[in-house]
Amino acid sequence: MDKTVSKAFVKGVITPPSSKSYAQRAIALSLLASGQTTLRNIEFCKDTRSALRCIEALGAKVMQLDESTITINGGLKPTTNTLYVGESGLATRLFTPIASLHNEPISIEGEGTLLHRPMMLMIEPLRQLGIRILDGGGYLPIQVQGPIHGGEIEVDGSFSSQFITGLLLALPMAEEDTTLHVKNPVSTPYIDMTIDTARNFGIEIMHNEGDYTEFFIKGGQHYTPTDLAIEGDWSGASTLLVAGAIAGEVTVRNISTLSKQADTAICRALERAGAGIIIEQDSITVSKRPLKAFTFDATNAPDLFPALAALAAAAEGESTIIGTSRLRHKESDRAETIRSEYEKLGIEVDISHENIMRIRGGEPKPAVTFSHNDHRIAMSLAVTALRCEGEMVIENAECVEKSYPTFFEDLESIIVR
Repeated sequence: MDKTVSKAFVKGVITPPSSKSYAQRAIALSLLASGQTTLRNIEFCKDTRSALRCIEALGAKVMQLDESTITINGGLKPTTNTLYVGESGLATRLFTPIASLHNEPISIEGEGTLLHRPMMLMIEPLRQLGIRILDGGGYLPIQVQGPIHGGEIEVDGSFSSQFITGLLLALPMAEEDTTLHVKNPVSTPYIDMTIDTARNFGIEIMHNEGDYTEFFIKGGQHYTPTDLAIEGDWSGASTLLVAGAIAGEVTVRNISTLSKQADTAICRALERAGAGIIIEQDSITVSKRPLKAFTFDATNAPDLFPALAALAAAAEGESTIIGTSRLRHKESDRAETIRSEYEKLGIEVDISHENIMRIRGGEPKPAVTFSHNDHRIAMSLAVTALRCEGEMVIENAECVEKSYPTFFEDLESIIVR
């Protein structure tokens, strides 16, 4: 599906979908909690559906009550020897340790770009925990056979926090206590989200506050069913807030700056760029003002890069965004994808320096662009198109279904004709 977007003024109020990161964590723990859990404010994007498919394969019974509410009757009793995670990196790294709780072989299979994303950093720590693994050369598919024993292990956290999340959620059900040592942890707000979600299901994961290098997880614990509403998604909201900053005024509801989500950091970037911001209890309003170049470290919030690129492209001068090392193995090589697609628009993007992206603001020109099957790239280009004198075509725009199926409808709803 191609989408055509052109210059427009935006003004309106939007409620973004719920956080798929929180949703996937809650779905996984609903499987591990014996009894019935109710999850409210669920957005059935592709990644959420992948997580639901995984827990059903692992023995959960899922019932949809209405368009945003489900009940899950938990219990780890696999009905198949294959987990299909779609193209969800989080589902892969979340459910591989959870599948390793079972004493029969289970294969983890995926599709698309996920097949080219390395999984080697999961394999050795799982072996240290007593898991038998057929590793597929460090890529999917891989096969695991538990049960997890617990113990003392070390994990390289410099690549992603997603596998750490999977371990932290599975290890409370291990046979023994575990001490988890993490080298060079990144994306630590996502670890906070994991610990917060586990607490909602009655589990405490111990670590020193502000220190993400050592965790103690007591074995033999039991998750408790709960009734939980999933909060709004800051990742999706970030792109809409940038739309307000560059093309009018946008209010995003059902989000809070008190959230543990990493992408609340977009507010700091907007402030540094000079956008108008009004923060209320459960909404943020961003309005257009003259924007100036900014410097921002997105190492712990790599999903913000596409939204930050749209913001930097609209700012006067050269902006610097730090953290490109985190982008290589996303849905696309996001640093290179941002460079190549924004180059088509006449926007200069320099990624020649290690771990740094520099973007010189300017007026985007009409072009045919390509999403690279990356939902966040498609959204970034669509927002930049609001400043384009002429039409921008975004090829393969349907990829937004991965996290925000109604993105283009929501964007259209705030365009003032």
